[in-house]
Amino acid sequence: MSLWVDKYRPVSLSKVDYHKTQAEHLRNLVQQGDFPHLLFYGPCGAGKKTRIMMLLRELYGTGVEKLRMGHLNFQTSNNKKLEIMSVSSNYHIEINASDAGIYDKIVVMELIKNAAQTHQLDVNGQGEFKIILLNEVDKLTKDAQQALRRTMEKYIATCRLILCANSISQVIPAIRSRCLSIRVPSPTNEEIISILMNICKKEGLSLPTELARRIAEKCDGNLRRAILMCETCKINQYPFDKNQNIVEPDWQKFIYETASIILKEQSPQNLLNIRSRLYELLCHGIPTEIIFKHLLKHLLKNCNLSVKKEIIQVAAEFEHRLHRGSKIIFHLEAFVAKLMLIETNFITSYMCDILEFS
Repeated sequence: MSLWVDKYRPVSLSKVDYHKTQAEHLRNLVQQGDFPHLLFYGPCGAGKKTRIMMLLRELYGTGVEKLRMGHLNFQTSNNKKLEIMSVSSNYHIEINASDAGIYDKIVVMELIKNAAQTHQLDVNGQGEFKIILLNEVDKLTKDAQQALRRTMEKYIATCRLILCANSISQVIPAIRSRCLSIRVPSPTNEEIISILMNICKKEGLSLPTELARRIAEKCDGNLRRAILMCETCKINQYPFDKNQNIVEPDWQKFIYETASIILKEQSPQNLLNIRSRLYELLCHGIPTEIIFKHLLKHLLKNCNLSVKKEIIQVAAEFEHRLHRGSKIIFHLEAFVAKLMLIETNFITSYMCDILEFS
């Protein structure tokens, strides 16, 4: 048995449930023959990867679905060996170069060089080029992005790049100008409700509209999360009840608990405790943007109105620093320390005002 999110993932651009005009434009792009480098960007769970795979299927046929897992080995200038996981078919290769950390430049250059050295063996009805799919290109270092800019022009005769990013703000202008940028926005709540209702109908289940709406509101526009939430609700309780509990992910509860600990006590010892919790989130692969977003959301919900503006300004400042810097934990910990200082100053000021009036 497969999860609903995989079982009901569309495989053709003609069968998408939302952004249908965009899907039609992608089909026309394949039929025109002049296929450029592409940059797909949008929030998590919006459907970027699904559309990329549908695009590859339109381009190469069903052979692109015969995937194999592998490991690519690279060697740095100081003889350090790197091993990066890849997913590939006879027509494309998919990799996340940011997994190499500061050595991502070597991965990008060697990968494109090796893939571009050979042409397709059978070009009848298929593209004369291979596709290199790079995930999380916005997390590549600036050196890696500069190397990518040079190689994507040099090997355009034998390969095309499809880049995938959550935000193009961290992609250098030189790469953006060499790609056709395609924004995949999150589906609306009504579109998410419609998709959930259709999935449950195919499963022979009756999903109350009220429950579907609550799931759509809790998933933050992430369709993948909405489908997983709906399947979890079915496992926990069926028949559905419109008021039944919607289970949130454990990492989300963990972030909310962390925010409560920050507001509960402001001390150096508690800051060390928070740091270990942040490390645990990062080790489990939770994106920094998600940590910032949910931490700020819970803090604003439970802090005093007079400090909300200051907290938002601090969050914006440290999120900007995080994108400019390299050590994530430094900026996260500095953000928490600043929050503790704001909260301490507020409590001190509040107590002084009470004593003054008394």
